[in-house]
Amino acid sequence: MAVRHQEDTALAQDTRVSPPPPLYKVLLLNDDFTPMDFVIEVLQRFFRMNLEQATVVMLKVHNEGAGAAGVYPRDIAESKVNQVTAHARAHQHPLQCVMEESR
Repeated sequence: MAVRHQEDTALAQDTRVSPPPPLYKVLLLNDDFTPMDFVIEVLQRFFRMNLEQATVVMLKVHNEGAGAAGVYPRDIAESKVNQVTAHARAHQHPLQCVMEESR
């Protein structure tokens, strides 16, 4: 019986699941200069949104000051922020893209 108990304990220790890594929201921030059409294009290109989804998020950015483009693991969120920022600067737009831990 003692051998069986040790096996059960070892199995239980091996199957414990660590908590998942935190997720991060990628947000676009409103400014007075970036055209709405450019924001829609960014949402479609980098976040794979269709026109309707991108328009809803763009209007949230415009009306509320920020809008969530997606929720990702940290490394993917950082990559999205960097891609959007580089794309905006390459097109001479001040669009800001940030990430924050999702709750």
